[in-house]
Amino acid sequence: MALRNSTVVRYYDFLFTELADPRTNDWPLIASPVPGLTIIITYHYFVRSWGPRFMKDRKPFDLSTILLFYNFIQVCVSTWLFYEGMTGAWLTKYSWRCEPVDFSRNPHAMRVARGVYVYFIAKLTELLDTVFFVLRKKEKQVSFLHLYHHTVMPMISWGCTKYYPGGHGTFIGVINSFVHIIMYTYYLLAALGPRWQKYLWWKKYITTMQMAQFCIAFIHSAQLLWIDCGYPWWSVFFTLPNAIFFYYLFADFYNKAYKGSVEAKAQEKKAAEKAAAIEGDKKRS
Repeated sequence: MALRNSTVVRYYDFLFTELADPRTNDWPLIASPVPGLTIIITYHYFVRSWGPRFMKDRKPFDLSTILLFYNFIQVCVSTWLFYEGMTGAWLTKYSWRCEPVDFSRNPHAMRVARGVYVYFIAKLTELLDTVFFVLRKKEKQVSFLHLYHHTVMPMISWGCTKYYPGGHGTFIGVINSFVHIIMYTYYLLAALGPRWQKYLWWKKYITTMQMAQFCIAFIHSAQLLWIDCGYPWWSVFFTLPNAIFFYYLFADFYNKAYKGSVEAKAQEKKAAEKAAAIEGDKKRS
């Protein structure tokens, strides 16, 4: 038994200490997977079990002020991440084809590592999106796509922060941050009230942008299959299938949410025109 425990401990140390980047491994929530997994498990318990039961006989909470503050903070964080990613890497030093991780402690490498860490923290704060849906009794918004996205992104960004905080893999984070600037700006304007609804006609284009980012991420990540720059090529076994799956989920959402509504309106219009024609024939007869 002692030998088995010793083997488990050695394997744990190898996986979560020896393989980790020593620069980031001691940062809050990074050393062990337990805190992050605990947050995600608690999140799922709340949004799928305890939260709906708590709200069952209650009226939706009015979170207007909280949502304004929350969405404003998310816009600011996403803007900072996009700025850091572009000025600190992709517009200055990084190759668009293949970029290894700089594991040194020079100021630039540490700047990139901190950006990756802040991105991870941002993914954890975005779990509040779902919490707010539950408290406002908007359960229809809590789809499989929504839960999958908010579960996978913190896990991926934790892994990047712990093992490869920089290099090739940061590209999708920069693109995603830009999309989130637009998305949370939309949510911020929506939280201002009904008088702003006439200015929010561009909602469906956010979904289009999200699908485009997965296509770009797929192409960019796929370069690792034939270009060797020191960044782990095996990461494509995670990034490529995930990009495809995300694209499929967002495309399915787009078709149901927008194309379906357009077709329904067209059918309603045809039915109304047909009814008007029949009524006109009756009057003439």
